[in-house]
Amino acid sequence: MLKIFMIERRSWILLFLFMQVLLLFIAYIDSAIPVKSIAYIAFLSFMIFIIFLAVRYNKETAFYRSLEYWESSLDLSGITDAQSPFEKIVAASITDQTNKLKRMATENRMALEQERDDLLSWIHEVKTPLTAMNLMIERIEDEKIKAQLTYEWLRIHLLLDQQLHQKRISFIENDLHVEKVALEPLIFKEIKNLQSWCMQKGIGFEVDLEASEVLSDEKWLGFIIRQLLTNAVKYSEADEIIIGSTEQSGQTVLQVRDFGRGIDPKDLPRIFDKGFTSTVNPDQAATGMGLYLAKKAADSLLIKTHVKSIPGAGTTFTLIFPKPNEFVNLTRM
Repeated sequence: MLKIFMIERRSWILLFLFMQVLLLFIAYIDSAIPVKSIAYIAFLSFMIFIIFLAVRYNKETAFYRSLEYWESSLDLSGITDAQSPFEKIVAASITDQTNKLKRMATENRMALEQERDDLLSWIHEVKTPLTAMNLMIERIEDEKIKAQLTYEWLRIHLLLDQQLHQKRISFIENDLHVEKVALEPLIFKEIKNLQSWCMQKGIGFEVDLEASEVLSDEKWLGFIIRQLLTNAVKYSEADEIIIGSTEQSGQTVLQVRDFGRGIDPKDLPRIFDKGFTSTVNPDQAATGMGLYLAKKAADSLLIKTHVKSIPGAGTTFTLIFPKPNEFVNLTRM
């Protein structure tokens, strides 16, 4: 800040130095003027000027120092009160712009919340005809057509469910209810929802749960497991998906393992990125949102996610649940 201050005031400083040098020069060429006296006056003037600069530096830079370290959080309380007329002009401009940004932020937030509420309402309304459609499909006698319609119905259902959770995930902290969740009924419920798709592809499940309960939010944990199972079924053919849970160092570890096509090593670090789809044999219908949302939900629940995959041999997703004492901060949100 000192360097900036000196640059800002360089014209005044140069003028003062020029005046002192001019006086000394006049005294030097004019024998009637005592050089020593002028030199003494110039020295005193220079010392006074140095003290003056130090005082003005502290006074004039206080306001701008507060601006330099001010975090743009639309909070003006951290800015020092303006003193000079120019500082007041700057302060007035910042205050005006900040108030406009606050109003815009409020309006945008309200519009976003309204859009979210409208979409959630629409999704819930769409679920009614979907339920009726499912009941109609159940009455179809042609098993081949029934299986095809059930699969397409399931795709629509899963996409709506994904969209529903995508809109809710921004406010997930307000929607969490941490409690003991029984894994077996939750997992079997998700498997049952995918039953028609699994039957069509010839996929079975092997479930071995050594740890039967976890501390989590049932709705969001169900969503995470749904995304992992959907992903496993999608990229498997006529094989088994193994689901197992164990207790390790006081933490529950849940694994979902498939024997499908696997994930290319270059894609592995990016599978949880928003909108990312495979660069090898890309699926045109993929949205790239399922694993991204699952990871965000898992992070909010303090669940660590790991994935291992061998191309052509399958993929293993691992969920490591937090210890009970790690939920203290989460439950205080």
